[in-house]
Amino acid sequence: MAQKATIYKIDLSVSDMDRHYYETHKLTIAKHPSETDERLMVRILAFALNAHEQLEMTKGLSTDDEPDIWQKSLSGELELWVALGLPSEKIVRQSSGKADAVIVYCYGGKTAQIWWEKIKNSTTRFDNLTVINFSEEETNALAKLSSRAMKMQVNIQDGEVMVSVDDNIAYLHPIKWKDAAH
Repeated sequence: MAQKATIYKIDLSVSDMDRHYYETHKLTIAKHPSETDERLMVRILAFALNAHEQLEMTKGLSTDDEPDIWQKSLSGELELWVALGLPSEKIVRQSSGKADAVIVYCYGGKTAQIWWEKIKNSTTRFDNLTVINFSEEETNALAKLSSRAMKMQVNIQDGEVMVSVDDNIAYLHPIKWKDAAH
């Protein structure tokens, strides 16, 4: 019998001083049976980093033709495509053609560095692509904050991120490997 997704309820408060965005989002997220706590928490963090009233989680791991997070305009155009992990060059190319902006949040330490070295030369033509890396130590610390019911506060200032759940805090220093041209 197939395993079922685990449901997570998150009260996410975002204080993004860089974008002057201050909102609370109530999220109900299905954690796929193959998804790790680390990936789940990076997914929530990616949502917080791009928080917007039209931003939404997708089916993610359950589908090949959708990102983990997207933002569509009121008329249905795909404004933002957010992917996690180490997508293939084909996925990066296709998503760059579908959305106005594409952000890949990668993590995994040495594995992510090897992936980037392999793919970076083929990404130079994508002016709408941003690639951001999180260190393995930081995402491991973030994973330890995971629980099925969370009150999470994400503070963003000068590109630095502080995530707190209850009395526990993780600090992240996103590194931009590629910045979109626009």
